[in-house]
Amino acid sequence: MNLVDLIVLACTLANPSACHEYHVLFQTSGSLQSCMTQAQPYLAQWAGEHPAYQIRRWRCAWPDQEGGKI
Repeated sequence: MNLVDLIVLACTLANPSACHEYHVLFQTSGSLQSCMTQAQPYLAQWAGEHPAYQIRRWRCAWPDQEGGKI
């Protein structure tokens, strides 16, 4: 199992131009390509925990390729 960094770009509902990247680490047994399908439950959980934000886009990366951001 490898850790993958799910990078979520989310904007506040009150000010749609106020966007930030958020990082969620999770374990995957596949590639970054498979992360795109495995990420759905994590995105749903994140959205449920952050109701004032709207997810604009997201991507997967290996943590060491993102400068160690979490």
